[in-house]
Amino acid sequence: MQEFIEDVKRAVQVMRDGGIILYPTDTIWGIGCDASNSAAVRRIFQLKQRSDSKSMLSLIDSDAKLGYYVPDIPDVAYDLMDLAEKPLTIIYDNVRHLAPELLADDGSAGIRVTREAFSKELCRRLGGAVVSTSANISGQPSAACFSEIADVIRQGVDYIVEYRQTEQTRAVASGIIKLGSGGLVKVIRE
Repeated sequence: MQEFIEDVKRAVQVMRDGGIILYPTDTIWGIGCDASNSAAVRRIFQLKQRSDSKSMLSLIDSDAKLGYYVPDIPDVAYDLMDLAEKPLTIIYDNVRHLAPELLADDGSAGIRVTREAFSKELCRRLGGAVVSTSANISGQPSAACFSEIADVIRQGVDYIVEYRQTEQTRAVASGIIKLGSGGLVKVIRE
């Protein structure tokens, strides 16, 4: 348990210093940073060779923190999170307190409440949202486990979390639903 906590502390310090990390999430391994740090977010876009028109999601550690980022949470959001059988990213309108680079042109952004131990503790200790985007070059297949992450990604981050590196369980990406005004519910990815 002490190694777990030290790993979290090192990752959080790197993010507080403006760095980017490679870490396990409730789905696949992700590249992350402090979601309020524009410079760090731009570094992730560069590392992934990803167009800045393709937004990235953020993780938070509890439902209670959702209101800080989303001023008008549709009631159905909590029902969807409670009923989801796998991790669920919800795209909300009018998101605030995230780096502008994480927002779509319409002001929306994807946020997921993580239940996985490491990413949950990471968000809790950082005290805010953590970017979570697949650990791959844009357009290439996502790595289903740590051993599949390309060297260019590993070399491009400031810290690689040690926790769960040896797991070979093939993880899958989250479901994505967009909630919009007027009760809009649109499934983006099941």
